[in-house]
Parts: sequence; structure tokens; C-alpha cells
Amino acid sequence: MRTYLTSAVALFVAGTAVLVAVPQTTGPRNPPLVIRSLAGGDLFAFYCATCHGRKGTGDGPVAAALKSPPPDLTLLGRRNGGTFPRQRVEAFVTNGGDVLSPAHGSADMPVWGPVFRGLDPSDALVKVRIANVVTYIESIQVK
Repeated sequence: MRTYLTSAVALFVAGTAVLVAVPQTTGPRNPPLVIRSLAGGDLFAFYCATCHGRKGTGDGPVAAALKSPPPDLTLLGRRNGGTFPRQRVEAFVTNGGDVLSPAHGSADMPVWGPVFRGLDPSDALVKVRIANVVTYIESIQVK
């Protein structure tokens, strides 16, 4: 009887330890803050589309709630004499760029350089993310 009781107690303790070690989930999980993909289209969809829309035309689901409407990113090249202003777009995404310039819109947009650096300590990956999202924005320009 004593062996049976000792075995039962040991099994109970082991089972309880397993239950305690398993993380409990009681609600919806928060989305990740940094996605694994470095593809420009994926980054744009995750970080930019809520305001700028999936196609970059400024019609994202939260656009109507913003104080200033997000610009149509597909017209950046057209508004710059037919040449995509890559350095200005990259500077704007990274640091806020020249927010006094009307071509860049308002300063309400999140500046992704510091956000990415805060979420991912690898500065090299931050630069890759920003370069890839800018390349994606260049790819959606109206011809």
C-alpha cells in the first residue's frame, strides 16, 4: 500500500509540475511587433497598409480616423517630375525626413527607423527592412 501511495504522490507531483510549466493562454494573442519577413511587400502590408491602404493609395482602414489623410504613395514619382525620390522617402521613413516640405505630408506618420531599432537590435536588419519597404513603394508608382 505504501508503494502505491508513494507512486501516486510522485505521479501527482510530476503531473502538477507539467501543468505549471505549460504556458496558459486565455485570450487572443497579440500580433508580433517585428515580422520575420524582410520582403518589402510584406513589410508594407504589416506596417503601412493600415493607413496607406494595401495598394498604397491612402485608403487604409484607419485613414478616415486620421487628422490628416495619408498621401497616395503611388504618385510620389509623378509629383517629383517622373523620378521616384528614393533618398527623400528613405529619409522620411527612417527619421521623419523634412516634415516641413508639403511633398512629405504631415509629421503624424510613425517614423519606422527608431521603431525598428527599438524592436530589433540588429541595425543591419533595420536598414534592410527600410530599404526593402522603400523599394516596394517605388515598385507601386503609377507610370
